[in-house]
Amino acid sequence: MHHRFALSFGAAALALAAVGCSTQQDHTSAATAPAGGFKIGIMTGTVSQGEEDFRAGQQVAKRYGARVTHVTYPDNFMNEQETVIAQLSGLAADPATKVIVVAQAIPGSVAAARKIREQRPDILLGFINPHEDPDVVERSCDIVVRADEPSRGVSIIEEAARMGVKHFVHYSFPRHMSQPLMAQRRDIMKQQCEKHGIQFHFVTAPDPMGEGGLPAAQQFILEDVPREVQKLGKQTAFYTTNDGMQEPLIKSIVATGAYFVEQDVPAPTAGYPAALGIKIPPDKAGDMDFINAENKRLIAEKGLSGHLGTWVAPIDMVAARAAVNLLVDAVDKKADYKDMATVKRYLEAETGNTPVKIRRYDEKGNQYLVILNHITY
Repeated sequence: MHHRFALSFGAAALALAAVGCSTQQDHTSAATAPAGGFKIGIMTGTVSQGEEDFRAGQQVAKRYGARVTHVTYPDNFMNEQETVIAQLSGLAADPATKVIVVAQAIPGSVAAARKIREQRPDILLGFINPHEDPDVVERSCDIVVRADEPSRGVSIIEEAARMGVKHFVHYSFPRHMSQPLMAQRRDIMKQQCEKHGIQFHFVTAPDPMGEGGLPAAQQFILEDVPREVQKLGKQTAFYTTNDGMQEPLIKSIVATGAYFVEQDVPAPTAGYPAALGIKIPPDKAGDMDFINAENKRLIAEKGLSGHLGTWVAPIDMVAARAAVNLLVDAVDKKADYKDMATVKRYLEAETGNTPVKIRRYDEKGNQYLVILNHITY
């Protein structure tokens, strides 16, 4: 959705037209694939839906070669859950498949996982940033990695306070606010704003899944941010739960001189390159060091250093690669995916060895809530 589309707990920016699913297979020479002959399935969004997720699928395919089958779910996944279920359960049809990872685990993933469990209990299943109920998700797969939304309710406002903001505007809509972790995060943000002397403002934006689609939601952001800045002043930070709104939001913030702590699904690629007019060369796609440096340079040129931030890398990309590597090693009896220290190690290996904060959703569960390093441009 990168976001473009990534859905955090749902954040979905949806294209108006439903796009059919595609299957990509990256046939790298078998010589580059690690030893071990079993196959790996990965399902991600399309480039338009979630570029980070899609690139993660490509990176996994590059690493493991012809062992990987990479499929994408339809952009209009809310209305095409049967297709989602068919795509995902289809990965389990090959008897050689032993690992399947879904990034993001959009609605329909749990139903598909149950189907896979019945037919292929030997397959290890990983969900990244699932949109369905956390308790139900936890029972349907082997490992879940998602952003620690409740903790982000604290960390985002702490960053906003460090930036010196006086107002915090939170854009969302009922569909997202019906997701427990997103609603909980909003409530924590509100409490933290009171603690730090920041005024919290909840603004209802159009749902990109609604009548006007994503264009209406984006247009609303472009028009509303200048209104809010005029009313509240430049020391205002903005946040939206929707990935498709990140680009117009960053564009508007740069134009008005306001503040932006991080995206709903934080990533250097989420909205920044498009909003700042960065053309990423093909050989730099997915290169976070390059993209972070460009973001920082262009923001400094506009005189806004210290006004905008994100995480050092996209959580979905990091988590998808880490989950595949961990589950592949688990099948090969080289790693224990139930051990939190092991999960942390695999995640940190995919962030350029920067620290990862990790905790379990519940004490004995298989669902890990994580926070990557925040960076301010």
